[in-house]
Amino acid sequence: QVQLVESGGGLVQAGGSLRLSCAASGLTFSSNNMGWFRQVPGKEREFVAARRWSDSSTVYGDSVTGRFTISIDNAKNTVYLQMNNLKPEDTAIYYCAVRRGLVGGQGIRAESSYNYWGQGTQVTVSS
Repeated sequence: QVQLVESGGGLVQAGGSLRLSCAASGLTFSSNNMGWFRQVPGKEREFVAARRWSDSSTVYGDSVTGRFTISIDNAKNTVYLQMNNLKPEDTAIYYCAVRRGLVGGQGIRAESSYNYWGQGTQVTVSS
């Protein structure tokens, strides 16, 4: 049974940093792609970042490129999202997700590609 538990959200001022964690159980990162998405109430879920298991490559959404970094710790079976230079528009609920197996092209950015989701953690950035 796959379980994802996010933590690390909170309230931060604009320009600050946060690191989100997603502890995974019931899977390993050796054959699973890990992703982060975010959602503001009333809007669609937005792709933030992902890491492919096949070549360890990373992909980022346009609005976070250069500010956010996705990484994993295999020993802890945890995926992280380091968020720097936060902006008020980064305020959202952040979700981690798992996409099993190979995924090519832009598929890794698609919400529908993912098989499992965490419960989310709230990030609020004040101006």
